[in-house]
Amino acid sequence: MADPDAPQNNKAFVPLENNPEVMTHLVQQLGLSPTIGFTDVWSIDSPDLIAFVPRPSHALLLVFPVSSTYETARVAEDTPLTTYTGSGPSESVMWFKQTIRNACGLIGLLHAVANGEPRRHITAGSDLDTLLREAEKLEPLQRADLLYESKALESAHADAAKLGDTAAPQAEDSVDLHFVAFVKGEDGRLWELDGRRKGPLERGRLGVDEDAMSEKALDLGVRRFLEIEKSSGNPDVRFSLVSLGEVFD
Repeated sequence: MADPDAPQNNKAFVPLENNPEVMTHLVQQLGLSPTIGFTDVWSIDSPDLIAFVPRPSHALLLVFPVSSTYETARVAEDTPLTTYTGSGPSESVMWFKQTIRNACGLIGLLHAVANGEPRRHITAGSDLDTLLREAEKLEPLQRADLLYESKALESAHADAAKLGDTAAPQAEDSVDLHFVAFVKGEDGRLWELDGRRKGPLERGRLGVDEDAMSEKALDLGVRRFLEIEKSSGNPDVRFSLVSLGEVFD
């Protein structure tokens, strides 16, 4: 999307296609285990279709067109909040501020793999492992600078952006799709993670046996998000969803 919170003179990435194969390629190229990847979620209401999603689901990545109703709700919720400054190993969840234009997909992927169970499936010494270990000790602004200057991240992203089923837009193009991650953290809480917000947003606590695709997690996260859009008067609530979990050959 066109990132109003990232300065227009900042560098821009070619937007990622909303495609689980592209997303999986990117995070595995960076160092995530080949046993973990993204799959499409075809429904959040049909038990038969939900059954196709590998469980447990560690994180969901919601993709949607930015609307005026979303922007209004985002600003209303963020205005009274203080800007997040967390860092270090005691941090409840690792959050990344977005300063690279058209990189909301990349930020969403990082939020999904940097927290909870997926973090244990990152290959030691890989580019992703090195990046997250360095990021952990930094406050959000320095963490954003780390991502901005990472050549490994930029190279992997550029490679993945070529793999979509449709012709990729140019890096400088204005794209109206945005990515938001819903992640079950180490502490069992469900977090909404979005690099355009003031920080991580806690949406509720999940039980030991409740993953990101559980009924409670969907109610606290994706369904809540969509209901706000509908109740705010958006007549065209379009979205797609992918889940991060075990993958099979």
